[in-house]
Amino acid sequence: MGNEKIYSIGEFARLTGNSIRTLHYYDEIGLLKAKKNASGHREYNARDIAKLQKIVTLKFLGYSLEQIIPLMDHAQFDASLRDSLLEQRQGLEAQKKRIETAMRAINRAVALIEETKEVDSDILLTIIHSIQTEKEQRDWLEQYVAPETVSGLFDRPNEELEELDKLYVKLVQEVKRLAGTPIDSPEAQKLIEEQMNMNLSFVGEDSFEQLSTLSELDEEKLKELEALVPLPFTAEEESWLQAAMEYYMKQHGLT
Repeated sequence: MGNEKIYSIGEFARLTGNSIRTLHYYDEIGLLKAKKNASGHREYNARDIAKLQKIVTLKFLGYSLEQIIPLMDHAQFDASLRDSLLEQRQGLEAQKKRIETAMRAINRAVALIEETKEVDSDILLTIIHSIQTEKEQRDWLEQYVAPETVSGLFDRPNEELEELDKLYVKLVQEVKRLAGTPIDSPEAQKLIEEQMNMNLSFVGEDSFEQLSTLSELDEEKLKELEALVPLPFTAEEESWLQAAMEYYMKQHGLT
C-alpha cells in the first residue's frame, strides 16, 4: 500500500482523458469520490482508474449519472441489471429511430435548399414537421384506408420524396401568389388541375379514391390529421384554395 501510485487531480485527468471540471463534479455528486491529502487537494489511485472506466462504460450504454451512482456499489450484477439493460436498449432504440428520422429530415431539407437555393421558412418547417410526425400519420391513416395505401404514401425512394418536396414548394408558392384572385380564373383552375394530377400520379388511382373518402369524416377527425400535417397557409389562403378546389370538382363532375 505504501508504494501505491497516487495521482493528483491534474495527473488523473490527463491519464484518463477527463477534464478536471468533470472529476470535480463526479466527486461532488458522490460518483467518484477523491481522497484529500494533508493540504486538502484531491488525490486518486489505480482503483479509481477502474472505477472511472466503469462509469465511462455505463455512460456508453446510455445510463445517466444518477442511474450510475447506485450501480457503482455492485461487485456483481444479477437479474436486476439484465432488466435495467433491457430498459436501456429500449430507450436507445427509440433514440435511434428519432435520430434516423431527424437525419432523413435534414437530408431532404439540404437537397431542397441546394435545388431551389432559397426556401420560405414556413414551407421548409412544414415539410420537416411532416417527416417528424410520419409514424403518427401512418397510425391515423391506417384507421381509414388500406395498409398498402399508407405504405404507398410513405415507403418511397428518397429521390421521389425529394422531387415531391420541390413540387410541393412550387404549389405552395403558387397558392400564395394567386390567393384572393377569382377562383374560376383559368390560372387558378390550372393550378388546381396540376395539383390533382400530381396527387393522382403520385398515389395511383385506387389509392387516390380511398384517400378522397377522408373528406367524408367528421370535422373533429379531420382536425386530428391537420394537427399532424399543418399547411403553411394563412386562413385566407387556405379558404381560397378550398373554394378553388370545390369549384374545380364541381365543374368536372367530381362531387
